[in-house]
Amino acid sequence: MTNSSSITQFFLLAFADRRELQLLHFCLFLGIYLAALLGNNLIITTIACDHHLHTPMYFFLLNLSLLDLGSISIIIPKSMANSLWDTRAISYTGCAAQVFFVFFLFGAEYSFLTIMAYDRYVAICKPLHYGTLLGSRACVHMAAAAWGTGFLTALVHTANTFSLPLCQGNVLDQFFCEIPQILKLSCSHSYLREVGLIVVSACLVFGCFVFIVVSYVQIFRVVLRIPSEQGRHRAFSTCLPHLAMVSLFVSTGTFAYLKPPSVSSPSLDLLVSVLYSVVPPAVNPLIYSMRNQELKDALRKMMTGCFSEAIKGLCSSAQCS
Repeated sequence: MTNSSSITQFFLLAFADRRELQLLHFCLFLGIYLAALLGNNLIITTIACDHHLHTPMYFFLLNLSLLDLGSISIIIPKSMANSLWDTRAISYTGCAAQVFFVFFLFGAEYSFLTIMAYDRYVAICKPLHYGTLLGSRACVHMAAAAWGTGFLTALVHTANTFSLPLCQGNVLDQFFCEIPQILKLSCSHSYLREVGLIVVSACLVFGCFVFIVVSYVQIFRVVLRIPSEQGRHRAFSTCLPHLAMVSLFVSTGTFAYLKPPSVSSPSLDLLVSVLYSVVPPAVNPLIYSMRNQELKDALRKMMTGCFSEAIKGLCSSAQCS
């Protein structure tokens, strides 16, 4: 039995006890992390450098990539370091910071996914009003609201969780600091206050999800009336992956935070957490780049320009020598 005031660190769940499997986990997460860094940085750089992509849709996509970079950087590097150095410890302050940034970044990301659904709805269903409804000022206000929502949500949940008395040890059955696992360590009924906040947050998430689904239903109704098969394919290829990732994010995240204790197990908790915390930030760049011809053309143009500049630089150096 320990008191929260005496806890200086937590111990996270290890993916494996054998050294070979720990190194395999390190290499696997390293590959995922590098792929996420490369993909999101390419999207950010391409959108920032190509003025043709300075539109509301790509402005929101740039913010989404920034959030993906942050969210995967909060979780994966610490887990990789623990596997590499064969340790499970995370400091009390580090755990609180991880909880805060997970809620902050994923909360803001879900807000942007909702905004992006609205952007696609206006673009396809109300194209004549697109410039009015999604002007530069409106986009900035929506982006600020998304970041602000994530920050306030994270502040409330983190402050409430780490004010609870903890007397059930300091071992978390998760590979990163997750609020449901911390609540299991509480020794008073005060944890029900945080459970109530999680339920309220889940209701807001569900409300946004309903908005997203209704938006896409309206979009699909319009798309099915498009006479061009190529036009229908382009619209579906843009919208369906977005809807699929939102559904995965919401379903796994909701299950992780609202599942009853009777269906909880370390392996199931681990799988669900990977699906909502690691997969979306790594897969989003593929979805939004491989399915978007404008972005692919801009990326190809940027890479060609960089390659040409590099060749010119090499040629100039050779002539000087």
